[in-house]
Amino acid sequence: MQFYSTNNPSYKVNFEQAVFKSLPPDNGLFYPQILPRLDPDWIKNLNHLSKTEIGLMIASKFIGDEIPMPRLAQIVSETIDFDIPLVKITDHISSLELYHGPTWAFKDVGARFLSRCMAYFIEQSNREVTILVATSGDTGGAVAAGFYNLPGIRVKILYPKGKVSDIQQRQLTTWGGNVSAYEVAGTFDDCQYLVKQAFLDQELSQELNLSSANSINIARLIPQSFYYFYAMQQVDSNDQVFCVPSGNYGNLTAGLWAWAMGLPIKKFIAATNQNKVVPDYLTTGIYASKPSIQTYANAMDVGSPSNFVRMLELFKYHHSDMTKRLSGYYVGDDAILSTIKDCYEQFGYLLDPHGAIGYAALSTLLAPGEHGIFLETAHPVKFLDVVNQALGGAVDFQEKSKPLADKKETYQSIGIDFVEFKQVLKG
Repeated sequence: MQFYSTNNPSYKVNFEQAVFKSLPPDNGLFYPQILPRLDPDWIKNLNHLSKTEIGLMIASKFIGDEIPMPRLAQIVSETIDFDIPLVKITDHISSLELYHGPTWAFKDVGARFLSRCMAYFIEQSNREVTILVATSGDTGGAVAAGFYNLPGIRVKILYPKGKVSDIQQRQLTTWGGNVSAYEVAGTFDDCQYLVKQAFLDQELSQELNLSSANSINIARLIPQSFYYFYAMQQVDSNDQVFCVPSGNYGNLTAGLWAWAMGLPIKKFIAATNQNKVVPDYLTTGIYASKPSIQTYANAMDVGSPSNFVRMLELFKYHHSDMTKRLSGYYVGDDAILSTIKDCYEQFGYLLDPHGAIGYAALSTLLAPGEHGIFLETAHPVKFLDVVNQALGGAVDFQEKSKPLADKKETYQSIGIDFVEFKQVLKG
């Protein structure tokens, strides 16, 4: 399989090159030359397959023989060695819980897969790599956990000051070893800008051998498509609507790829907070990135979502084709709070702020006879302030969070000037 740049289809690389380059030199994104189609009979047989068998089939279609099949099977097995249950909330709405991994967020899957693919390639070449990543909350913790103390890999994580929860910050700043954290005096978009500029700076990129673990990296997206197959294993019909809480739209892109590979998903909902540039595009046909707005669902506080271009690529930039498969929805902070409260009081199910947006979208948009599945992307413990505000009282997750609270934080505070940031990285 080759991967081309969305800005220049004639620029092509193999999987290993796409993993380590992360971004093409023209500032596009890597995209598979052909999205593989899976055998319909294999898809019909999903409920007889293990999670590893499903993941291995999908991953092998993208990676081919660049990683030997036994090693790829090991990588997939280690990537998803935790539960991914589909939990029924109402007769028509279920939650696909993606937070049972080590950092309690869906990003564990992509980060673990990427780290193990990189580790394999590094073993073959004895190279050293610097992973540079921006996070709006959960990505950084998952990357730190996935890459911690892997030989030949340094990890540098940027996060926006005051815009991640206490537990999220501790999952970024308490590692040490090969993991360094940088608190940026700005927004997530500022963090993302610094990362992109670093990759476009040829001197810096070559000197540090930069690579990314953000959802711009193709090896993050491939395993995220596994979720949708695992969900369809656990349902009785194909009449499913997937609602994907979205910030950088990697999860949604992976779901659309799963559909394009042949998974019989009826339609998708792109659900987000007040950073609603994609829902606005779906409504108007006009895309306009904007400065991000801080909300209770901070992992989705993104005003210029990176993966949107991959969504456009899938639909050949035809707005009408995209809207046949995908609709948009957004809610404000007040609705996040009321949804958490109502769902808990009515059904005893505790949502995190991002899952609350997914649940609210399905509650509003599902048609009669449809069944909706939303991706519950993070454990509520990561957003205790918001959850407690919604419920009007303290939720006790002390046993789960105490090990983090006892660890020492180490981070460096920086501004948003790229020249200064470049010197920090080189120092």
